Amino acid sequence: RTGDQGYLDHEGYLTLVGRLKELINRGGEKISPREIDEALMTHSAVAEAVCFGIPDRVYGEEVAAAVVLKNAATEKELIAHCHSSLADFKCPKHIYIVEAIPRTATGKIQRRNVAAEITDAKR
Repeated sequence: RTGDQGYLDHEGYLTLVGRLKELINRGGEKISPREIDEALMTHSAVAEAVCFGIPDRVYGEEVAAAVVLKNAATEKELIAHCHSSLADFKCPKHIYIVEAIPRTATGKIQRRNVAAEITDAKR
């Protein structure tokens, strides 16, 4: 077991789409953060997006995201944009607008590290 998440297409090719440990468990619903990333990236003001789970007393985890903007947009506008293409339970409850998405020394994004770094900085 690798912990990778993927699917076989109609031609039998395997496409990897994420890691199982990155799934957000919101009240028993398993949410793929990449799906939310992709929804946010369709907004014309978003240059970069990364979604992650944050602790929640009611649901265990809640959906949040960090975005880098290329044009002006508000958190409320970005959340409304998500509601136009995602089920309500998948939509971020919090969107942090940041200057840059934190990355590892090799340039990779580790969602749990991003969550800790951004939410700690915003407190």
